[in-house]
Amino acid sequence: MSVIERKTKETDIKAELNVYGSSKAEIDSGIGFFDHMLTALTVHGGFDLKLKCDGDLYVDGHHTVEDCGIVLGKALSEALGDKSGIVRFGSAYVPMDEALSFCAVDISGRPYLVFDAEFTDDRTGTFDNCLTEEFFRAFAFNSLITLHINEQYGTNNHHIVEAIFKSLGRALKEAI
Repeated sequence: MSVIERKTKETDIKAELNVYGSSKAEIDSGIGFFDHMLTALTVHGGFDLKLKCDGDLYVDGHHTVEDCGIVLGKALSEALGDKSGIVRFGSAYVPMDEALSFCAVDISGRPYLVFDAEFTDDRTGTFDNCLTEEFFRAFAFNSLITLHINEQYGTNNHHIVEAIFKSLGRALKEAI
């Protein structure tokens, strides 16, 4: 279990993460679709995640999403400690109706992100789709993992983003 808090001019975040949990999620970022994605990540990763973020959403969602990625990345790194007993590598394909996404992780201590996904709409609900990559960059670099994400295909942006988050959860579950 790890608890990470981060307070900046733009955000005030507290996250509690148990990577050996039972898929319980209590998430409130202020962005409904993003909460849905973090819940999907939690459930498919088999984690317990409690996250509360108060951010400057009157500006836009950028600081909230990126800072949540920072906090969750740090929480994962802390929760794994010296990484003894983990498998290290994991990968998963996840279909969501017409969309198919792939994710591969290496809990290596060497942060890197390869993100290959395109969106046809700017937003899904109040979530800016371009922030998907920002979240994963912040998450990868703060958890010290190598992360490869590839949208194989899809047309519905909700399905594409959700398949990506679920595939990360499943890949992390395998790697841990």
